[in-house]
Amino acid sequence: MRLSRFNIAALAFGLAFLYLPIVILVIYSFNASRLVTVWGGWSTRWYAEFFNDQAMLAAAWMSFRVALASASAATLIGTLAAVALSRGGHFRGRTLFSGMLYAPLVMPEVITGLSLLLLFVALDAGRGFWTVTLAHTTLTMCFVAVVVQSRLGALDRSLEEAAMDLGCPPLRAFVAVTLPLITPAIAAGWMLAFTLSLDDLVIASFTTGPGSATLPIRIYSEVRLGVKPEINAICTLIIAAVTLLIIAASLASKLSSARADSAAPM
Repeated sequence: MRLSRFNIAALAFGLAFLYLPIVILVIYSFNASRLVTVWGGWSTRWYAEFFNDQAMLAAAWMSFRVALASASAATLIGTLAAVALSRGGHFRGRTLFSGMLYAPLVMPEVITGLSLLLLFVALDAGRGFWTVTLAHTTLTMCFVAVVVQSRLGALDRSLEEAAMDLGCPPLRAFVAVTLPLITPAIAAGWMLAFTLSLDDLVIASFTTGPGSATLPIRIYSEVRLGVKPEINAICTLIIAAVTLLIIAASLASKLSSARADSAAPM
């Protein structure tokens, strides 16, 4: 079907609305001027400023540590929860379990952050790296469970049943047959959890403590006093890192598909 002028214009407007601000941010990260609204020529001085800013580097390192830990924990717990819901049948308490698992999907982050803060205060737990990690794990494991459960629901269970008919125990059949088939969904869930944790501001602001501020909290505190070109450089580096991660994941997925096609019997 040929695209009409209206469809082309709507598509161009939508893409510009989504990506033009990002392009402007990347361009102005190379601005030599101290004023973010005045172009002063090309320069990489703000990237050097960022790598010399120890407080900002510490916040970035904290964010990546929290994101790695919480995404890994959320992937493990979310995958186990998805397997329980997909393979466990109608066990007692299934409705309550699924409702509690998916509650963070619809609950406002302010309520989630406040409830976790009250929990940590009641437990007299010192707020820092581990409290933020636990809070992000609570937030992101439901997203992993949704992604993995949808993949499990689309699988043909006869493959796993055939392995068990050939004498394979249920656990080994799951590891040898089902797990490789849902690995792309697990990887997608991990990437989603990592991105959500890296981007979170509201829940982290409730559960963080002195000396454990994440990068979004640090950027927010800087923006309140005025936008500095250094922040544009930080955002550009994050965009570049996420872009490389997406490209690597896409290439790995295509390579896996190509190997599966080549290994398939003719």
